[in-house]
Amino acid sequence: MDTEHVFEQAKKWILEAGERIRSSFDKTLNVHTKSDPNDLVTDIDRDTEKFFIEKIRGAFPEDRILGEEGFGDTLSDLEGVVWIIDPIDGTMNFIHQQRNFAISIGIYENGKGKIGLVYDIVHKELYHALEGKGAFLNGRKLPKLERASVKESIVAMNATWVMENNMVDHNILIPLIREARGTRSYGSAAIELIYVATGRVNAYISPRLAPWDYAGGAIIVEEAGGSVTSLNGDKLDMLNKSSVFAASPGLHGEILERYLKAGKIK
Repeated sequence: MDTEHVFEQAKKWILEAGERIRSSFDKTLNVHTKSDPNDLVTDIDRDTEKFFIEKIRGAFPEDRILGEEGFGDTLSDLEGVVWIIDPIDGTMNFIHQQRNFAISIGIYENGKGKIGLVYDIVHKELYHALEGKGAFLNGRKLPKLERASVKESIVAMNATWVMENNMVDHNILIPLIREARGTRSYGSAAIELIYVATGRVNAYISPRLAPWDYAGGAIIVEEAGGSVTSLNGDKLDMLNKSSVFAASPGLHGEILERYLKAGKIK
């Protein structure tokens, strides 16, 4: 894969898609539910995914596509070049707030993350990373993340996970939240991952996400010097749903050993 060429194309398309989404703000959305009443999708999500698929198929016909809305390919492996796309990550925020959502794209070659892009459309902030070249915000290289301890850290996590649930033993998370400096929840995995990459938050935890939620952001966090794994410390699964734990250097190991490995990840 010609990484620079693919990146320039992806950057052009993601900026164009962002402009299309901004222009939709004054229009009436057609909102539908998927797996449950809080799992929402709009015509804009679907149209945006179709936009990317048309562009990718035209420019890179041999590449395969995994998209949230199901218009791409059905994949059983990550051989070759695979684009993993979330046309709007944070659809509920898009519908209710018209902010705190993003387009996320991760481009993988034989299972290895090569290019990550996350576009915060409202703030016109394009985050990107190319393997081995660092992480960037609007073309400016981000500084490498600094080490932090739990007591100095802001942890991004939905409050749902510190109540009894079917995904994780909430009792292992309560001490972490109690001892951290603060918590935040933005309602978009892509946004929360890039906030780890920039140091706006120091860690992000979610027991249940799909590959398109984290494929782009994970590459950016790692290129910024952070770590991204499952809650068990395993490599993320880019074909199936996974828990996600991203954090700055040092903090990742501290939280993993002192809190997450102390309990049960369901």
